[in-house]
Amino acid sequence: MAAPEGMTGGRTLGSFIQRYSDVIIAFTLVMIVIMMIIPLPTALLDLLICLNITIALIVIMSAIYNEEALDLSVFPSLLLVTTLFRLALNISSTRLILINGYAGEVITAFGNFVVGGNPVVGFIMFIILVIINFIVITKGSERVAEVSARFTLDAMPGKQMAIDADLNQGAITDAEAKVRREKIQREADFFGAMDGASKFVKGDAIAAIVIMLINIGGGFVIGMAQRDMSAADSLQTYTLLTVGEGLVSQIPALLISTATGIIVTRAASEGNLGQDIVGQLFRNERIFFIVAVVLGLLAIVPGLPGIPFFSLAAICGFIGYNLQRGVSVPTEEEEAAAAAEAKAEATRPENIVSLLQVDPMELEIGYSLIPLVDTGQGGDLLDRIVMIRRQCALELGLVVPTIRIRDNIQIKPNAYIIKLKGMEIARGELLLDHFLAMNSGTVFEEVPGIETVEPAFGLPALWIPESEREQAELNGYTVVDAVSVLATHLTEVIKQHAAEILGRQETQNLIDNLAKTHQSLVDEVMPELMGVGEIQKVLSNLLKERISIRDMATILEVLADYGRATKDTEILTEYVRHAMARQITSQVVQDNVLTCVTLDPGLENKIAASVQRTDHGSFVSMDPDSMRKLVQALNAELEKMTNAGYQPIVLTSPAVRLYFRKLIERSISGLTIVSHAEIDQSVEIQIVGVVKI
Repeated sequence: MAAPEGMTGGRTLGSFIQRYSDVIIAFTLVMIVIMMIIPLPTALLDLLICLNITIALIVIMSAIYNEEALDLSVFPSLLLVTTLFRLALNISSTRLILINGYAGEVITAFGNFVVGGNPVVGFIMFIILVIINFIVITKGSERVAEVSARFTLDAMPGKQMAIDADLNQGAITDAEAKVRREKIQREADFFGAMDGASKFVKGDAIAAIVIMLINIGGGFVIGMAQRDMSAADSLQTYTLLTVGEGLVSQIPALLISTATGIIVTRAASEGNLGQDIVGQLFRNERIFFIVAVVLGLLAIVPGLPGIPFFSLAAICGFIGYNLQRGVSVPTEEEEAAAAAEAKAEATRPENIVSLLQVDPMELEIGYSLIPLVDTGQGGDLLDRIVMIRRQCALELGLVVPTIRIRDNIQIKPNAYIIKLKGMEIARGELLLDHFLAMNSGTVFEEVPGIETVEPAFGLPALWIPESEREQAELNGYTVVDAVSVLATHLTEVIKQHAAEILGRQETQNLIDNLAKTHQSLVDEVMPELMGVGEIQKVLSNLLKERISIRDMATILEVLADYGRATKDTEILTEYVRHAMARQITSQVVQDNVLTCVTLDPGLENKIAASVQRTDHGSFVSMDPDSMRKLVQALNAELEKMTNAGYQPIVLTSPAVRLYFRKLIERSISGLTIVSHAEIDQSVEIQIVGVVKI
């Protein structure tokens, strides 16, 4: 259906103005400057004076209907342009007044009709307008803009921290946080600009007074010297024209100054100025009843006019009565309708679907631990979580999702629970007014405390009061505060469950980030060789053994090389590990020496012979007796290593490493298993034990 002609024309004009807005503004500024130089015809001057009043009305209406200051963020620049335009009109009208003794119908009308042809009255009105504009509105707006700019800048760090806190708690998304940060920056820039732009209005008011004095003095001299007018006629003529020109100029200036004051004083608003005034002044009927009583008492006081006070008292009483009726108690029918609407709202499909949302990670805390999160009480847990996410990104290459923190009155006051996808995966207890002291093996004298277990690694520890902290450190204990205990536990839990945290969407995000710099590599692997799910399985296999996936380029290069040869993601993971030998070596080697235990060649052959391969992958099938002997022998060798102060590491051949890990991962968790292909050739291998069965 064709659009109406008027609508089409409106859209066309709007599109034209929008498209060439920069050209229009540039042309306008140039023409304003030309107005100051070239004399204007009186008819054109009349049109421009009316345009000046129109612009001032548009600006003040826009200010009234703004809900916040940034809705008219261009106002500082607009204030400069309107001030320059007004000064150009002053110069043009002054030129015509002094040369011709006539400056158009608008100025003449203001000089004669508005002030009744009386120059003294006009002069007084002009002075009053200038005083109102300069001293009351402009000075006040200037002060408010100055204070707002300073307060906005001072509040920026606190607002940024509040945004980071909301982001860490999951209350907002990354996109919402970005929008809020940009808004804070725009507010600071806006109020800073308004602080300077308000000086334009102040200078304009001063210039108006100077121009008026020049016009009156210069016109008086010109009238007598060049036009052979008497002193009285000259003063009458030029004073009326000057006053008319001043009134024409000061009325738009007063409107613009008022708009400035409205914009810089807007705060904590949810609607436009009219809605706010009505909503906030007319919200309490008692106010109007009290005012009505006071006005009624004033009406009966002898000597005071009774009719005006009685009239206003009646109006206030009427307003109060209507407000009282508006907030009357709901009827039974209304209550029933509201209850039915609430029930219907609760059973709507979209509200039920919202309950299916599961947070990736949650941290529930007892009410006694709330000070850890409250920055007002010195809590820095939110900052710690930000650092944990950064640490995991650097060490594992994993972007940890937002961790939502909520209090739970159903758990112990000092307890906390860590959840992954809605299910509990770890918990612990803290004593905020105590420190956790752990025996690092160098303690020569024990200190009294409450026995507990360090939650991250399960080490025996003590909760000690702050008064014992210094003594415990002197005695050889490792002492940490409560929030550090929680942060360490949370970090360790994230590393343990990194493979579960990484899903297909997180994998796709990593691939998209890599594509920004390695587009050809991503195109070679996806989707021809592998899908997102297969890449995610390879990355999860690496994370299970705490191998960083930060070097995504190397990982995808290996998958591109071997993806055509096999689709077994576990075999592909082994190839990736071989390519990341330097990284794995740095994790397990100290002083260029790898201290480890190895497997007996006969045991490796037995494991290799037990491998069963199917279409869905491979697995190891070993008889229970051999499995029991293997675990016992391995535990014995690892215990020797631990007692000698070494990290338990097992070195195998490349062909057996994967299957040996599958055999023992349920019996001995967290064991580091590497193959010869994953150790740099320059490393010295020191074997301290051999596992035999």
